[in-house]
Amino acid sequence: MPVGIRVVSGNSHKSLSRAISEQLGVPETSATITRFSDGEVMLQINENVRGSDVFVIQSTCTPVNENLMELLLMLDALKRASAGRITAVMPYYGYARQDRKVQPRVPISSKLVADLLTVAGANRLLTMDLHAGQIQGFFNIPVDHLYGSPVLFDYIRRCDYKDLVIVSPDAGGVERARNLAKRLKASIAIIDKRREIANVSQLMNVVGDVNGRDVVILDDMIDTAGTITQAAKALKEKGAMKVCAACTHAVLSGPAVERMNASAIEELIVTDTIPLDSKKEECPKLKVLSVAPLFAEAIKRIHEESSISSLFV
Repeated sequence: MPVGIRVVSGNSHKSLSRAISEQLGVPETSATITRFSDGEVMLQINENVRGSDVFVIQSTCTPVNENLMELLLMLDALKRASAGRITAVMPYYGYARQDRKVQPRVPISSKLVADLLTVAGANRLLTMDLHAGQIQGFFNIPVDHLYGSPVLFDYIRRCDYKDLVIVSPDAGGVERARNLAKRLKASIAIIDKRREIANVSQLMNVVGDVNGRDVVILDDMIDTAGTITQAAKALKEKGAMKVCAACTHAVLSGPAVERMNASAIEELIVTDTIPLDSKKEECPKLKVLSVAPLFAEAIKRIHEESSISSLFV
């Protein structure tokens, strides 16, 4: 067991926190999180953490604001308990889509969350596949940014695909698709789309040859599944054979599961940065891969002051 490591978990994703702790060989530090009758969060760290290297594991997924508030209060409690270093481990970083002003008089919510985490007591951030990479620059503390692609790659390369094409659902994801395609020795294609309003997209064209080939649509997150299911339809119309999809963050809110079940997508490959127990029962197409070993190794390396980037070479 690495000496000095403490793992504290919020309520957002207990199963992932337990899996990371087991990988590390470190028992979770006991914490009590309750609510006042009006909904206020009350918590207490039940063990001595003075001088410890503490990792607080909390995905800010649904309910986003509840989980974010829990995380902020845990950071504050640990800071006031004289923890040696506090790392906020956020497998899924909520509010990452609001990273700039796209209209007048709107907040830059990603920056606000970064400020809140830092003021609350975080000395470091460990996260995975930020929706916008520039969010790392919103922090004045070190940010370790992990990628879900190695986990997805290990699974996809074992699948029996015919003449595989990795498809980016928009122009912004081309680099992500190209990197995975290069590792898989596959081709790439791009969906040209226009988004008129939030969570609603209009597909325009498929750039690239998918006729008679198997395809995997790759994205960082799937929320309402409108884009991904429309992409699957467009690819089928262009002659694609087997259509699968893969992403790191399976938000799957609103009509996502219903859309996925009715779509041409045969398999949806995701990681467990967000809890998916109920979704697995509702959507038989889901294949969930664990990121616990990757996070555990990253935590170990942070504690030992060794390289994180070498994980992705």
